Amino acid sequence: MERVGFIGLGIMGQPMARNLLRAGFPLTVYTRDRRKIEAFVEQGAQGASSPREVAEQSTVVITMLPDSPEVEEVALGRNGVIEGIQPGSLFIDMSTIDPSVARKLHAAFAERGVEALDAPVSGGQIGAEQGTLSIMVGGSEAAFQRALPIFQAMGKNIVHVGGPGAGQVTKACNQVVVALTIQAVAEALLLAEKAGVDPARVRQALLGGFAHSRVLEVHGQRMLEGAFAPGFRARLHRKDLRIAQNLAREQSVPLLATQQVAALFDSMLARGLGEHDHSALALVYRALAGDS
Repeated sequence: MERVGFIGLGIMGQPMARNLLRAGFPLTVYTRDRRKIEAFVEQGAQGASSPREVAEQSTVVITMLPDSPEVEEVALGRNGVIEGIQPGSLFIDMSTIDPSVARKLHAAFAERGVEALDAPVSGGQIGAEQGTLSIMVGGSEAAFQRALPIFQAMGKNIVHVGGPGAGQVTKACNQVVVALTIQAVAEALLLAEKAGVDPARVRQALLGGFAHSRVLEVHGQRMLEGAFAPGFRARLHRKDLRIAQNLAREQSVPLLATQQVAALFDSMLARGLGEHDHSALALVYRALAGDS
C-alpha cells in the first residue's frame, strides 16, 4: 500500500485526509497549524515538520492549498516537496491553480524522476466529508491508474480528462458553471420573494423539474436560511474565476456571463463577505434590490 503524505489541512483538506486514514493508508501530514497536525497524530497519522519531511516519508505526496503561489512554494521552494521526494514517487496537487503552474510542476518533478498529476476537486466541504468528491485529473494514464485507489477513498466521480494541466482546465470550467448557477438561483429566489411567492416553495417546485441542480438543492437552502458559514469561501471562488478569465484571454474565448458574475463576486469582497460561503452572493442581490 502506498505511503501517502498530505499537505494542507483546511476546510477541504482535513476531511480528505481523514478519509485516507479511514481507508487504511499510512498517512503523514503537514500544515502550518501544529494543532491540526497533533489532531491527526491522535487519529493515527504521522506528523511532519516540513513539506520536505512529508516527501521523505511518502511514496505519494498530495497538496491541497489555496492558490498557485502556495502550491509553488510548498512543492518547489526551500524545504519543499521536491527536496525530499524520491525518484519513482508520485506528486498529486489537488488544489485549484492556474493550468500553466500545473504544467510547470509536472515538468519540474519529471526532472527528478517523479510523475505528477493535477487533480482538483468539486463537491465542497460536504463532498469532502462524505468522500463523494468529483475529481478531475490531468497527467499520464499510468500515474492516474496508480493514484486511482487513493482517489477512490476521497471521491466518487473520478475522470482522467487528459495530459498535464487538463485537470485544472476542467476545474476552471466547473467553477464558471457553479458561479453562474449560484447567480441564477440567487436571482430566482429573490424574484419569487419580491413577487409575493414563498421562495421555499418555489425552490421545492424547481427541484422536481429541469431547473434541478446541486446548487439549487444545497445553496438554495443556504440562501433561504441565511446560513453562509463557509463550505467554500467567496474569495477563493473569485480566485478561481480569475483563473478561468486568464485562460479565456489566452485562448481568445469570450466569457461574457463569467465577467458579470466575477464583478458580483468583487462586490462581495468589497462588502467584507470574502470569508462567507460563495452562496452569500445572494446578499449582494438583496442589497441591489434595496434590502438593508
